[in-house]
Amino acid sequence: MSKLIAIVIVVIGTGLFGMTSVHAEIVEGRDYKVLENQQPVRSDDRIEVIEFFWYGCQYCNSLHPHIKEWLKNKPSDVDFRYVPAIFRDNWIPGAKAFYTIETLDIMETIHDKIYDAIHQDKINLTDESVLFGWVEKQGVDKEKFVNIYNSFTIQNQVARSNQMTRQYQLTGVPALVIEGKYVTSGRQGGTPQLTIRILDEIIDMVRKSKE
Repeated sequence: MSKLIAIVIVVIGTGLFGMTSVHAEIVEGRDYKVLENQQPVRSDDRIEVIEFFWYGCQYCNSLHPHIKEWLKNKPSDVDFRYVPAIFRDNWIPGAKAFYTIETLDIMETIHDKIYDAIHQDKINLTDESVLFGWVEKQGVDKEKFVNIYNSFTIQNQVARSNQMTRQYQLTGVPALVIEGKYVTSGRQGGTPQLTIRILDEIIDMVRKSKE
């Protein structure tokens, strides 16, 4: 009997430890870093969240559905936006594609499909001729897409993405930047769910600092 009681105590203790770990406070240096130079935000009235991503990144692809789900119930005081990061030249076509579909107002229909085309269908959308052909198959006006894709406006937006990737001291993607100050990619070896929890806790920390 005493042996059984000891086992039960160990099991309960382990469970409580697990629960404590799940709800542990986030820690600077482990869960997030603070930028040396805080970057400007679009609005002082709302908490800014930027997801820096690359369509070809498997971790961005894994996090994406969780970000989409989170956005369905996004706090009203949060201003969220995507920014394509640029670390290498072969990331540029993805950035140009993103800004083109944003300009065409077809994010809802094409953004997810680009992830699927790359990660599920193994289509090389970094090749512009492949990208343009694929876009046309999605029912998008190819000529209009290409014209916007190659426009001076898109070039400027890509240059800005390139600049932001460096200003925000990013070392990889996905990276979530909160209020131009806090950067998190979740915890090393952690799950997308944990990344979302860390995001929520940083937002709450920023919210309290504004009170």
